[in-house]
Amino acid sequence: MLERRRFLSTFSGMGFGSTLLPGVLWALADGETEITEGMIEQAAVLAGVAIPAEYRKTMLENLNDHAKSFEAIYKLRIPNSVAPALVFDPVLPGTKLETEKKAMKISGASAIAARGVPRNIEDVCFASARELGELVRTKKVSSVALTQMYLERLKRYDPQLHFVITLTEQRALSKAKEADRDLAAGKYRGPLHGLPWGAKDLLAVAGYRTTWGAGGFEEQKFDEDATVVKRLDAAGAVLVAKLSLGALAMDDRWFGGKTRNPWNPAQGSSGSSAGSASATAAGCVAFAIGSETLGSISSPSTRCGCTGLRPTFGLVARTGAMALSWSMDKLGPICRSVEDTALVLSAIYGPDGKDRSVQTAVFNWNAELDWKKLRVGYLKDDFEKPFDQEEPSSKPEAQLSADEKKKRDEQKARREEFRQHAEYDGKFQRAALEKLRAMSVNLIPVALPKFPYDAMVPLLDAEAAAAFDELTRTGRDKLLTEQGPDDWPTTFRAARFIPAVEYIQANRARTLAMEAVSKAFEDFDVIVAPTSSQQLVVTNLTGQPALILPNGFRGEDAPPAKKNEKGEIEGNYGGPGTPVSLTFLAPLYREAELLAFARAYQEATGFHRQHPKLTA
Repeated sequence: MLERRRFLSTFSGMGFGSTLLPGVLWALADGETEITEGMIEQAAVLAGVAIPAEYRKTMLENLNDHAKSFEAIYKLRIPNSVAPALVFDPVLPGTKLETEKKAMKISGASAIAARGVPRNIEDVCFASARELGELVRTKKVSSVALTQMYLERLKRYDPQLHFVITLTEQRALSKAKEADRDLAAGKYRGPLHGLPWGAKDLLAVAGYRTTWGAGGFEEQKFDEDATVVKRLDAAGAVLVAKLSLGALAMDDRWFGGKTRNPWNPAQGSSGSSAGSASATAAGCVAFAIGSETLGSISSPSTRCGCTGLRPTFGLVARTGAMALSWSMDKLGPICRSVEDTALVLSAIYGPDGKDRSVQTAVFNWNAELDWKKLRVGYLKDDFEKPFDQEEPSSKPEAQLSADEKKKRDEQKARREEFRQHAEYDGKFQRAALEKLRAMSVNLIPVALPKFPYDAMVPLLDAEAAAAFDELTRTGRDKLLTEQGPDDWPTTFRAARFIPAVEYIQANRARTLAMEAVSKAFEDFDVIVAPTSSQQLVVTNLTGQPALILPNGFRGEDAPPAKKNEKGEIEGNYGGPGTPVSLTFLAPLYREAELLAFARAYQEATGFHRQHPKLTA
């Protein structure tokens, strides 16, 4: 048997990264090198499948034919925009979707709009989209004035927060003038008419670069607007900026720097919808569009104190958006209030004839919906156990090597840090339940079914590696900003070790999980959950929607944030004055009930009315 390291170095010497799956690399550079029995033997070890020696020779012809097929597919140079023939559908047999479109019912005119023309346009920079829309509709503020104000704020605070990749200033001013002309002519497009917004820079906008936040893609352009961009144009909204995302939708570090949290700029804004959340929280756009595959709306909304909606998978068309995982990617709004997310969702949802995952379900926003009649559950165990981590190894001290002892001490330190913060933040979660009960909500304990959800996450890794296959094979992945063990270049390479059979098996397990989770939601219209609990992984896999909203702010008694030698905060905890969040879940395509209930809680608590104090 070839020694593993020698075997991998052989492949590395042929021009491939040593972590790439030999099974995929058997075609080797130009496809001239044939697979050998020795390669099969070592690949079998890596795949965890025993293949006796007498069977290896019989496999050679078949595997070499496969290798030629791989090479033929590589030559197609398939762009990121092409989805697989298999389409993920979270809707199970028997599920009934609402398909009758009804007139939208929004809340009454807001107090801010009733006050009259603002003396200083920046006095309304933190107003909700609902409030700003009313100011525009009643002609107390023009779209041009709002657009100029937000463009100026983006320029003023970007040096501190690093949330802008590209300003779309010329396009914005043109659209704003058009919005004002239309309104003067009696052509009102709805509650988003004339409102400036920001797009996560994985959405294509014709005439402007779409960088995906990644080195090597800085000047990438597309000829057509993304569907979401077209729909917001049609709603009269004004795109003012393409906002930052971590490279290829990973975290908050992009090729131009690290996007910051407006509540504490020493901390990153989290990712990957980093700029969308930061700019919205900083009062630099009326609202923004983000995306989520596994936490990319939830995490930055939490960090920046925004209200973020991750819609049901298959509600919003992703045409023109960078693909990371075709079976998990979702586009959704990041706003300053729950109703804002409803207004934006009303404008962007529905089939576009191109994204085959999108269902014909409708979203009917009704601000007057009687939320008190909704059946509400809560993840009891998750609220009662905010701190639950494995203990470090209890191996006797005398038996530990120096490296093992160092590793254990580091684990203990991380565990203690996590415990302190989790226990502190737990009081906000308990207060949320108390507030809901004070609102006369009958909270019913519920638990999500037990499945190895984390074992299904490699589905994302495999799809992401396929989406950026050529980036890995050509070695252009070295241009990406981050190259650590948890970053995309390493993940893409490691994903090539995932056997096709195991990818299918994980999808079959996902079907079982979908069925069980759907059953758990049958008795509820809304389920309340801690944002950081296992539900985030569960519902991203099974497709249910989530609404994340601010749920308070850490006090001066909060455990201090951990800082590195540069004075930058590391980890999820920003210390005193930073926001915490709460999450509301709902059954598939039940956003109307979800948002009505979440809005009632938000109005009762008022945390969304607090805003960071910025210094230019």
